[in-house]
Amino acid sequence: MIVKPAHTLVALACALSCFAAEAAKITITSRDPAGVGFNDPTPVAPVGGNPGTTLGQQRMNVYRYVADIWEQNLASNINIVVSAGWEPLSCTASSAVLGSAGAWNIWHDFPNGVPGTWYPQALANKLAGVNLSAGTPDDGSGFGNADIKTQFNINLGKPDCLAGSGFYLGLDGNAGTQVNFVATLLHELGHGLGFSVMTVSTGTGRRLNAQGTAFTDSGLPSIWERHMYDNTAGKTWLAMSSAERAASAVNPFQLAWIGPNAAGAAPKLLKPVGLAKATSPAPGYDRTADYIPASFGPAPKSGSTMGALATIAAQAGEAGPGCSAFDAANAAAVKNKVALISRGGCTFAIKAKNAQDAGAVGVIVHNNVAGAFTLGGSDPAIKIPTIGVSLADGQAFAAAVAASVPYGSRGKPGAVTITLGQDPVRLSGADAARRPLLYTPNPLMGGSSVSHWDVTAAPNLLMEPSINGDLTINLKPPYDLTVPLLRDLGW
Repeated sequence: MIVKPAHTLVALACALSCFAAEAAKITITSRDPAGVGFNDPTPVAPVGGNPGTTLGQQRMNVYRYVADIWEQNLASNINIVVSAGWEPLSCTASSAVLGSAGAWNIWHDFPNGVPGTWYPQALANKLAGVNLSAGTPDDGSGFGNADIKTQFNINLGKPDCLAGSGFYLGLDGNAGTQVNFVATLLHELGHGLGFSVMTVSTGTGRRLNAQGTAFTDSGLPSIWERHMYDNTAGKTWLAMSSAERAASAVNPFQLAWIGPNAAGAAPKLLKPVGLAKATSPAPGYDRTADYIPASFGPAPKSGSTMGALATIAAQAGEAGPGCSAFDAANAAAVKNKVALISRGGCTFAIKAKNAQDAGAVGVIVHNNVAGAFTLGGSDPAIKIPTIGVSLADGQAFAAAVAASVPYGSRGKPGAVTITLGQDPVRLSGADAARRPLLYTPNPLMGGSSVSHWDVTAAPNLLMEPSINGDLTINLKPPYDLTVPLLRDLGW
């Protein structure tokens, strides 16, 4: 299905050096009707450096603030147009689609691009030095010839849509238990600018050749695929068959980004893999697990003893383990200990806060399915460290606690102690060659797989599949890898 382009990355680099680009300019166009979204007249108080006095004004102020950040990190002689709107998106009381964005038009075979390769329009325009869609008739979609289409959930925070956790429209990052809209929009515009595999089968917008003619050609790869390398297959995606690419997309921790800018920056940014060691008085139950730090609470301290481990029992009527205030038995079990809690039923921050309120000194959340996950969320009231481990490691930790009971005194369980350390060789979110990993969960997650960094990265990165509370507005090393990856694409 994929045809390897004849030109190499070296040829692309030569082409890009032929002209200098100015700082990018981004224009935001609203498609919201009167009284909706950006035009919502609901009075609000200024918040977190956002001076808007209506809900619509504050939303647009965040858009402009984020567009300014992107302008400072990109260079292009061609104006970037974003079609923006607020719409009802999928959600329930406990989960929600925050928003989405993508390139509305994509192009191949234009001046200064790699032949036979799809590009998002904003990048294609930059490389070609002209607006490729200028003069192309509007297709009646309502988005015209925009470079990027964005949409965000207008119902977020309502009782039936991630209840109580609406978008925080301040510019200072102090989102608390709300969803930081600055970070969310930075992330989504990153996708629209090219942080995506952008295959023709995704169904976002029109596909245009350099003459502005709309058509579909699934035989061409995107520029993204040049930099994807599967360690199991020992091949880039360009060298793979369709079946091999399908397998690679669900091959956890094996799909690396080999673009020189992001790969070169990763070892300077990513931290060593964190290790949590359970030492049990019962022979044969010691276990060392990789862990992921939560985006809330204090950072785990390597080389320290986290504490003695305790499990909790299910409580009647709660949505999931740790989702309700601990009853007397669970509170007694975790007091002055590290609470081991399964994922599911509520946010990670709620579980950690309930454990803290019950007297726990730390929390370990284990997955409830196979694979890695990230402990996103935010709650400034959490003052104890929280880490995440895999399902298998969590089950092994629980077994160690159960096996330790006979080794206690006077009927009390023996102590299974958790100590924290670091792997001396491996980097979090990277392969053995220290190249950053792409997100490849199994089963496939449409819209997320392959087009994000892996959730095991530490520090958390902007372009992971979840928005984490510890993100900054810095898109470059030593804070983030977003800009280096976009430079690998040609920005």
